[in-house]
Order: sequence, then C-alpha cells, then structure tokens
Amino acid sequence: MFSYTICFIKQGNKILLLNRESPEWMGIWNGVGGKLEEGENPFECIIREIREETGIEMDPRNVQHKGNITWTDPTHSYFDGMYVYVAELSESYHYPTPLKTDEGILDWKDISWIMHPKNVGLANLKYYLREVLQDETNYEHRFIYDGDDVVDFSRIPLVEPVLK
Repeated sequence: MFSYTICFIKQGNKILLLNRESPEWMGIWNGVGGKLEEGENPFECIIREIREETGIEMDPRNVQHKGNITWTDPTHSYFDGMYVYVAELSESYHYPTPLKTDEGILDWKDISWIMHPKNVGLANLKYYLREVLQDETNYEHRFIYDGDDVVDFSRIPLVEPVLK
C-alpha cells in the first residue's frame, strides 16, 4: 500500500491545480491530494483530501481511479507511491479561482497550458497526465530519482482490479 493520493479535478478542458505553500513541492502546480490516514483506504482518502483542500463535496460516482505513481531513489533507499484519481465536475458547478487556501493557491488551468512543453512550473505531470486523462488503461508510472532529478521513467499497464 502506498502512502499518498492525488486527484486531477477536471471541468471541461480545465483542471483545478494547487500551487502548494509547504516546503515539499513549494511553488509547484500539482493536483490535490495527500497522505492516507490510519485505517483509511485510498478512495476514502481522496474524497477527504478533495473536501479539505478545495471545499468541494465531490460525488464519489464522479471520481475514478486512474493508476498509480511510484518513486524510488536507490542511493537513498526509499520507495513510495500514490494512487491517482480523476474527478469530473459538471460545467454548471461554479468554483471561482484563484483561491487562496491554507494549502496554497487553487486555480483552474487549461489542459493546453499544463501540457505545454515549455511549462516548467509543474510537478512531473508531463510524464503521465496525458495517459491519466485520455487512456482507458490504468498504468503504474514509475520514477527513479537521484536526489531531485528524474533519472528514469517507465510505464506499465496495471492488470489488478481498479480501486474505488
């Protein structure tokens, strides 16, 4: 079991991203999510994290597991991961941004802005977000780091049942 969850809340061709204020990933845009609490399954965690970080009471039927992300740094002997989700908000749901929260700044970002090859203000979304949003297959997206640098990335299809 991994320690974290992440969700990309989608509305049309926009995704709600969070620019975090905490030292880990400070100043970097990423999805919402966080650490699993004791006794909590990944789906319960992401529903809670969405509510805590955005105030949105997400209909669980609109949240879909879309694979996992793992990371390791062999020189520092660590391995962990997160469960990835996509949530769909209806076009009629009004959520004005930018919005300052305890976690950072929430803002709707157009997918073309997120995927632009020169956009360097994001977490490592360029490696996996397109597949998460568009591919029916769920993958494990595997990162190998040396410190803060990605030294290898691979993707393998998941054959296990989808987490809900």
